[in-house]
Amino acid sequence: MGNDMAEAEPTAKRRVTIREVAERAGVSMATVSRVLSGNHPVPASTRARVLRASRDLDYVANAHARALVGGGRKMVAVVLRQVTSPFYAQVAEGVEAEAASRGWLCLVGTTGGDPQRELEFVQLMREEGARLVVLVGGVVEDDAYRERVAHYAQALDSAGARLVLCGRPSPDPDIPALVVEFDNEAGAHAITGHLLSAGHRGIVFLGGLPGNTALDARVAGYRAALAEHGLPPEAAHVVDCGLGRAAGHRAMTQLLKETATPQLRKETPDFTAVFAGDDMVAAGALRAITEAGLRVPHDISVVGYNDIPLAEDFNPPLTTVRTPAEELGRAAVRIALRDPEHAAGAHHLLGTHIVVRDSVQPPPQVPRDEAPDHPH
Repeated sequence: MGNDMAEAEPTAKRRVTIREVAERAGVSMATVSRVLSGNHPVPASTRARVLRASRDLDYVANAHARALVGGGRKMVAVVLRQVTSPFYAQVAEGVEAEAASRGWLCLVGTTGGDPQRELEFVQLMREEGARLVVLVGGVVEDDAYRERVAHYAQALDSAGARLVLCGRPSPDPDIPALVVEFDNEAGAHAITGHLLSAGHRGIVFLGGLPGNTALDARVAGYRAALAEHGLPPEAAHVVDCGLGRAAGHRAMTQLLKETATPQLRKETPDFTAVFAGDDMVAAGALRAITEAGLRVPHDISVVGYNDIPLAEDFNPPLTTVRTPAEELGRAAVRIALRDPEHAAGAHHLLGTHIVVRDSVQPPPQVPRDEAPDHPH
């Protein structure tokens, strides 16, 4: 990318005008307009001067002004960590569906978790005139992230565009960004309560990632539910393995090894239920439990989070928290376009609910290390 959005902060408070670009390039405003629109032939040397001046001043044509003269682009950009995640794919589908219903174009970009790729994509969408840029998914909310999002919001706002944070909170309520997320903590509290109501007291949270906004909220709900049922703080056992099927499989395999080994059992509390940080972690945990010769839910109950489409096809079908992933994407577009003057800085929270299937039952009466072997 030609210029770093971090450099846009000094001009974010005041929009650079086309007149300033013309003066810097030594041409008329009409010439600048022709170069930037690309609709008219312009000498190569003149075009180079105008583009250089535009970059130096961090000029981006006002999307609202372009719309008034018919030149605005009805475009939404959605930025995901990855498209292979069922949850991210569902959110993107919601964004695209809502955009399409309004006759808008939707572009999807992935970052792989790389902040530089995210920055470059947001900058590109700003330059291309996207009216909305939607950032999806929980993040580690450190100082670098807070600074980066503030730059995004201010730079997009200066170009007449809007930032939407979808499934993550705003690091600062004063930045011009709309927040649309679901109640992670309430969902985690409810699913933990479901396990407690079934009689479980040894419940492991599998899939923590300290600093991640979504998972921290789920851990908080899990801890709160344990406390409300009279369990001491040390009853909470959070395994910080992150998300994904492979992470869930590795962590569950290790956990079963530790609880089956007498010398390690003192350090790893026994458990009868697993609350997986998301459904893909649950998928890995289910496989590890089966490989250990145990059965779900007869020996260990397992619950997940998100209710991805495959959750009901797991063996057994997974009890989980349904998050409105597609509706989250739809709402991000709908709310931002419904009231654009008041959307920035607003916070909208969508609810969740439990989907009960077959992966939970009361805990076994006989400790696992004393029970007879089960066939694989």
